[in-house]
Amino acid sequence: MKEDKAEAGSWVYVFVCDPGKDESLLGLYNAEKEVNFIPAFRTKEEANDCFLTLPRQKGKKYELQAIHIEELQETAAKNDFAVTLVDSEGQVIKE
Repeated sequence: MKEDKAEAGSWVYVFVCDPGKDESLLGLYNAEKEVNFIPAFRTKEEANDCFLTLPRQKGKKYELQAIHIEELQETAAKNDFAVTLVDSEGQVIKE
């Protein structure tokens, strides 16, 4: 059985908005904590299960991609975002 890339421990899944030349990571805002964050998922299945519950902009294309956790944290920090691990139901696992 082939192991998911993200399950290797250092990879997570994120949604990319408008993949290609002008792509960006899907970022959300938590009003309660007043923080911008990027939802990340441990597995492809959890991400796909949660996709329909995530707030999205109409007309944008979203693609699920694996990214190394260190690269994600670096990109997030440069843009004043936190990285938050989320489960298949959209519940925070780890901030």
